[in-house]
Formats: sequence, structure tokens, C-alpha cells
Amino acid sequence: MDRVASPGRRQLRERSGGHPAGGRAADIGVALLIDTSLLVAFERDDAAVESLGDEERAISVVTVSELLHGVLRVRGPQQMRRRAVVETILAAFDAIPITEPVARIHAEIWARLSARGSVIGNHDLWIAATALSYGFGVATRNARDFERVAGLRVLGFAA
Repeated sequence: MDRVASPGRRQLRERSGGHPAGGRAADIGVALLIDTSLLVAFERDDAAVESLGDEERAISVVTVSELLHGVLRVRGPQQMRRRAVVETILAAFDAIPITEPVARIHAEIWARLSARGSVIGNHDLWIAATALSYGFGVATRNARDFERVAGLRVLGFAA
């Protein structure tokens, strides 16, 4: 499925068929879906996002929701400062939508993990499904959970 790209951004296209070959790789060499945990670290002046190199980068709409939820939970001047940082982050990345193919992959991952008794957070499941659907890896500070997803390439950063 095609996605309309913003001016100056690449057009993203969902993969047709199977999941990308997996495994954790220090040098992932594929487009990256940036997890919320890494962007929160960036908000706190961590250089992790900047160290990702030249790979194509995007975020999930789930990450958009998580970041905005963080803004709405604080009040006063801190909320205004956090909103400014989050809006800057959001402007820098394409936000990939949840589509029917993403939902189908989400259901598959959820069923497989549930059968093994190895569940991860629902938001992380959606992010993983989005990454697999578009052939992206995931860059995160929460590698342990994402590594449970078969076929997902994970680039982990220390917390």
C-alpha cells in the first residue's frame, strides 16, 4: 500500500508477502522505525538518535500517540517545553499508519507470542507489526521485548 509522503520525504511502501529475515544486528543496514523509548532519550539530550547513521528513519503512529500522551500528562511550563520538543521530533519523521496488512501481522505476532506465553506490550506489538509490514528494523532502548518477535531486526541501545 502506498503512503503519501510529505514534501521532501521519501514515499514509503508496504512490503508484499512475508517477513524480513531477522535477527539482531549491530549494523542493521535497513530502514529503521524509531521506538518511543529512543525518542524519549533524545528528548533528554541523549545522542542515540543522531548515532543511527544515514538509514531511512520513520516512526509509527503509535509512537506519535505515546509522545503526545507524555505531553498531556504534565502541566504548566514543563508541558509547553515538552510539547515544543515533541512537535520538533514529529516534524522530523514520517509517521507510518496502521493499515489492514499491519493489523494482520499484529494478529500473527500476538497469537505466536501468546502461544509461547511470551507477551510484550500492546504498543510494542503494533510498532513491531508496522516495522515488519514495511520491511523496517526497530531502533529501541527496549531491545529485549522486540527481540521476541520472529523476523524483526532490532537495533538496541543501552538504557
